[in-house]
Amino acid sequence: MEIQALRYVVTLAEELHFGRAAKRHFISAQPFGQAVQRLEREVGSRLFERTSRRVSLTSAGARFVGRARVVLAELEGLRQIAAEEVGPEAGSLRVGILGFGAADRWQALRDAVGVQQPGLSLQYCDLDLTDQYDAVRRAEVDVAVVQFVGELDGVDFEPVLSSPRVAVVPAWSELAGASFLTSGDLAELPWLEVGGREPLLASWVGSARGAGAPCVRHPAAIPTAVATTGRVSLHAAAAARYYPRPDVRFVPAEGPPVEIAVATRSGDRRPAVAAFRRAAAIARSLPAA
Repeated sequence: MEIQALRYVVTLAEELHFGRAAKRHFISAQPFGQAVQRLEREVGSRLFERTSRRVSLTSAGARFVGRARVVLAELEGLRQIAAEEVGPEAGSLRVGILGFGAADRWQALRDAVGVQQPGLSLQYCDLDLTDQYDAVRRAEVDVAVVQFVGELDGVDFEPVLSSPRVAVVPAWSELAGASFLTSGDLAELPWLEVGGREPLLASWVGSARGAGAPCVRHPAAIPTAVATTGRVSLHAAAAARYYPRPDVRFVPAEGPPVEIAVATRSGDRRPAVAAFRRAAAIARSLPAA
């Protein structure tokens, strides 16, 4: 979801005419309309009713536009906050990413950073389940998008999104067709061992630990490991979109969701790092129809 698309929708709600709304953004009506349609597909709901004579907001569109106005106002506030900090921060920022990172919130997250730090370039660093928090503590990355399992020493978190918990099971498993799996359904199954020394991460996994099983260190590897070994594992529901395989199934499961957050070193007040934390709050508040 792009910030510019939110601006288009708000303008269209004010003008109720594609040509006039597009003109206010100095583009033609066709690409303007295409951007609005893409946003409607992303949120899964029609925001405007169109006829040959008029354009009107749907009830979902009215709710969406109200929330979009709040988000855009918050974004403008970020410009002022960033301007009041001690000078712009030139150069680049090392961004560690675990798995699918901020998923479909990434573009909004990046846009909100760019509003505050226009000259900032971002360097990608790959993280795994074992090093995701230590990379922040050891200053190997400046910011990171990681799984949030609770407050940890030396790291500050700003939540971005939440994805329901799923069990990743082989397609041939008798559980593959289930609509929902309880802890009891999963209790006696052979599990993969998922890397990560943090006690809170182990607590999130709970009893889903595979003693003596292959250790998986990266979220992207979990579906392949399930297909290869026949064992099962836990994941976020968003994994079905980012790591699909025809030989595994992602089944909704009982237990806490996967929480994704921007992580920074405690006490790091550099302007670019602070911009990322504020951007995470903006991305989290994006409207849903």
